[in-house]
Amino acid sequence: MPYLMGIDISTTGAKALLIDSSGTVVASQTTELPLSTPKPLWSEQDPADWWNGIVNSIRKLLAQTGISSNEIKAIGLTGQMHGLTMLDAQGEVLRPAILWNDQRTAKQCDDIRAVVGREKFIQITGNDALTGFTAPKILWVKQNEPDIFKKTAHILLPKDYVRFRLTGEYASDRAGGSGTVLFDLKNRDWSAEIVDALEIPQDWLPTTYEGTAITGVISQQAAEITGLTAGTPVVGGGGDQAAGAVGMGAVSPGIVSLTLGTSGVIFATTDGPFIESEGRLHAFCHAVPDRWHLMGVMLSAAGSLKWYHDTFFSDTSYDELIAPAADIAPGSEGLYFLPYLTGERTPYPDPLARGGFIGLTLRHGQAHMTRAVLEGISFGLRDSFELMKQAGLSQITQVRISGGGSQSATWRQMLANIFNVELVTVNTTEGGAFGAALLAGVGVSVWNSIDEACQATIRVTGSTLPQSHMVAAYEPHYEVYSGLYHTLKNTNETIQEVVASQQ
Repeated sequence: MPYLMGIDISTTGAKALLIDSSGTVVASQTTELPLSTPKPLWSEQDPADWWNGIVNSIRKLLAQTGISSNEIKAIGLTGQMHGLTMLDAQGEVLRPAILWNDQRTAKQCDDIRAVVGREKFIQITGNDALTGFTAPKILWVKQNEPDIFKKTAHILLPKDYVRFRLTGEYASDRAGGSGTVLFDLKNRDWSAEIVDALEIPQDWLPTTYEGTAITGVISQQAAEITGLTAGTPVVGGGGDQAAGAVGMGAVSPGIVSLTLGTSGVIFATTDGPFIESEGRLHAFCHAVPDRWHLMGVMLSAAGSLKWYHDTFFSDTSYDELIAPAADIAPGSEGLYFLPYLTGERTPYPDPLARGGFIGLTLRHGQAHMTRAVLEGISFGLRDSFELMKQAGLSQITQVRISGGGSQSATWRQMLANIFNVELVTVNTTEGGAFGAALLAGVGVSVWNSIDEACQATIRVTGSTLPQSHMVAAYEPHYEVYSGLYHTLKNTNETIQEVVASQQ
């Protein structure tokens, strides 16, 4: 039986996953990865940790299963997006990688807008220049570490550094490449106009491939280190969210994936490049050939519930905490929760946004507050849906939900009512690594297309339909919620000024 491997280089772990040709997960191994924060707002990792971590995971996986590496027909890659890995001409790492959650590049984002023009930049790349993306990181190194910049010969994303170590090839997938914001979104490749305007050498950038294309094969040296078989094909794969959507079967227009983890991600597949004019939604290439996607990101989704639980009710289980909230009416009797505990990204790219309870009265108790937290997160996620509709996505027929928050039936029903759409769960829970394995399978013709692969391996396991009377009840409360950020924006800025003046 042929097997397929998915490799996932996330911020927290290096995972190796093995599936068979029916899509059954055989086994997985994850090696924890360290994170460095050498200065406030900085976030870095040593690329050697990615490589050592995935070598360890692959070796443990092969030992655990007893499967011969000869039976692994292809390998797909996924992982954290936007990270900057800089190599010299010999392929040696020049400095720690600057990660997606690093916030040091506000000045460089302003520089990009000044040089290119904000509207033009959004129309070419599909995104505004934000601190998380790769392009401003490159400019930061140029301006602050010129010696490193002069030695640079290659720029790779985290998973693509692992690809380089596996195959010796400098390559990337188009979903990941578009996340650098150096891409021409419509043409699915590097934008000569953007690259030239930012004075980044074109030959630093890797060749890009569709997610199912073979980008190289396991080298003899990598085979000896990992236990894999030399010559095994390695396909393009995709960035974590694109591969994760493949792993959920969210590969066709109308089917949206919602990842309800610490952060919340709304991911909608499109047949063409839809661009939200203000750049409030991210527009990237999909890991599926010739498809694109829109994405909204809430920074503190289930993370807000975790904060609420850990701060006030740490001795109570989540089920016990949420259960009484089911008996409270929609809108929590006028109590609203703003989930901006770490600033926000969609629809407000505002690091100064702050969370809070609004409308507290003596009538409100624990159950009201719990429901308000769940509703506030749900309202915030709906913001991304509304932006997607404004951008031209006229029909969203189904939302496929995953992540820790999806385990609560009360919350699933609330989300279905607030979104007014069917919410479903599926049988796959391995996310990006599973999607990367499916991409690998298509690359070596186990399946003829991603659509076929998803139909063969992914099935709906549960459905939650919206309740019309609850849908109507939520509308006025969503309208109130939608105005609160704007009402408090200036206050949040003043709070930040006062706090900064006293530090």
